[in-house]
Amino acid sequence: MFTEYEVETFLSIPEVNESADSMRKEFILKEAQFLEISTHDFLSLILMTPAIGLAYANGSVSLFEEMALNKMARKMSKGGYFLKQDPVAHGMKYLISDFKIWEEPFLAFNKRVMSKTFDISKVETTIKEGEEITLAVFARELMVVPYILVRFLSAYFLQGHTEIVEEHGISAVEFEKLKSLGATLEIDHLNVFKAFLATFRVR
Repeated sequence: MFTEYEVETFLSIPEVNESADSMRKEFILKEAQFLEISTHDFLSLILMTPAIGLAYANGSVSLFEEMALNKMARKMSKGGYFLKQDPVAHGMKYLISDFKIWEEPFLAFNKRVMSKTFDISKVETTIKEGEEITLAVFARELMVVPYILVRFLSAYFLQGHTEIVEEHGISAVEFEKLKSLGATLEIDHLNVFKAFLATFRVR
C-alpha cells in the first residue's frame, strides 16, 4: 500500500492535483452527494482501484478483503489512521457499490499518475530471452527498474504487508483479473511485470 506521504508527493504534481480534484467533484456530484473528502483522500481512493478490482474479481468483496482494504485506506488517508470514520474507507463503500461504472475512469487516472512518475519507455531489464523466471531473477529485475514502479506493483496488487519477492497464492479468477489490470495500466509488456506474475501460484 502507499503511505500518506507518497500520496502527498503524487499531489505535488500539478496535473495530478488538478485532475484528482476535478474527478473528486464529479464523483461527489454523481455518486455521493454527502461525501466529505479532501483531494488527498480522494486520490488515495483512486489509487486503491486496482486492489479493489482484485478483491471484487469474484463478484463481491468478502469480509476479510474488506478489512484488508479498510486497513489500506486508513494508511493512505491524510492523518486519518485513527479516525473512527475514515474518509477513504467511507468513500470506498460508495466506489464498491457502483464499481463497474467507476473502475475504467479510475484505472485510466492511475495510468496517468504512473506516467507522471516514471518514463515507461526507459524501464530497463536484466532478463534474457528464454531465461527461466525464478524469485531470484525477479529480485534481480527489481534492482534495475525505478523504485516507484516497485511501489506501484506492491500497492496495486499486494494487500497488507506481503513481501513482493515471495510466492503468492491466488485464485484463477483473481489471476485473470491481475493480468487484465496489467493490460489496462499498459505495464503488461514489461519484463518486471511478467516476472511478477510468475510469483503467483493459482490455487
